[in-house]
Amino acid sequence: LVSSFGASLLLGNYAPIDYSDGSGMNLMDIQKREWHQKALDACAPHLKQKLGPLVPSFCSLGSISAYFVQRYGFSPQCKVTAFMGDNPASLAGLRLQEGDVSVSLGSSDTLFVWLKEPKPAIQGHIFVNPVNADDYMALLCYKNGSFAREIVRDRVRTQSWEEFATLLNSSPPGNNGNIGIYFFDTEITPCAIGEHRFDASGKSVDAFEPATEVRALIEGQFMAKRIHANNLGYNIGPTSRVLATGGASKNSAILQVLSDVFNAPVFTLQTENSASLGAAFQAKHGLVSKSQTFAEIVQNLAPYQVAATPSPDSLKIYTPLMERFKVLEEKIATACDH
Repeated sequence: LVSSFGASLLLGNYAPIDYSDGSGMNLMDIQKREWHQKALDACAPHLKQKLGPLVPSFCSLGSISAYFVQRYGFSPQCKVTAFMGDNPASLAGLRLQEGDVSVSLGSSDTLFVWLKEPKPAIQGHIFVNPVNADDYMALLCYKNGSFAREIVRDRVRTQSWEEFATLLNSSPPGNNGNIGIYFFDTEITPCAIGEHRFDASGKSVDAFEPATEVRALIEGQFMAKRIHANNLGYNIGPTSRVLATGGASKNSAILQVLSDVFNAPVFTLQTENSASLGAAFQAKHGLVSKSQTFAEIVQNLAPYQVAATPSPDSLKIYTPLMERFKVLEEKIATACDH
């Protein structure tokens, strides 16, 4: 992997693959934290010997190569921590804790989830947690993120995101039972395409009024995320937080819907280059892992700010609505498969 290759260059020797990046190779038993022999045999002979052992993502691998000491002036005491992929590094950079879910609202939307008991599925990815090797993380990607929000914003002829928020707030939570599923480009989670609108009775309709259209889009996007996270083993608990990042996280009306759908408080922190930041955190984690937990390493950093809290009736509104949404989305995805 590129991650272990980078570490190998700094070590001047072959670096082991870390648990989190190794999880994404489909060659690892993520429960046992070791290579799965049958999967290895299906790919190539003697692959286990070639890949070498797996290590925790915060494992200290040893001192930096003498080449970097002599050529670039590194201290010979400089230690190299196992390298990992950008997605596990982002989880570290965002400082997720047990029970947390991070929603990155960009051109494409991305969901990171901290899991204790994962349920691997065809949709989504499960990795060993990079900051706590006893736990797991889930990753879900959506192509129709801000890309879809911008299309609907322009369609309803709003001139700004402020006007978009006004329209969103003018339709009540639950959208009077109306549901919209919008895949302007072929979606990843699930594999489907097209615009699909349903009224409160479940009947397919061709169009919504502008306010209904806007809320149908935002509620649908967030209900899909919660449903898919639940499918992978995520459960909302009393201490759960939703950490929102990305461009749309500046829109308070959108964040209120996110909080209501997940029935959990939403926090924001403008974090740039979370993967690079997470790699830096992990470098320190590798140095002090025997005496400090990851949570202790980052505990004095700037806290997340509360951006939204769930409305009192959000659970009553969205529990049945998500059940309807799940059935409708499954029908759309099944039709796409055929």
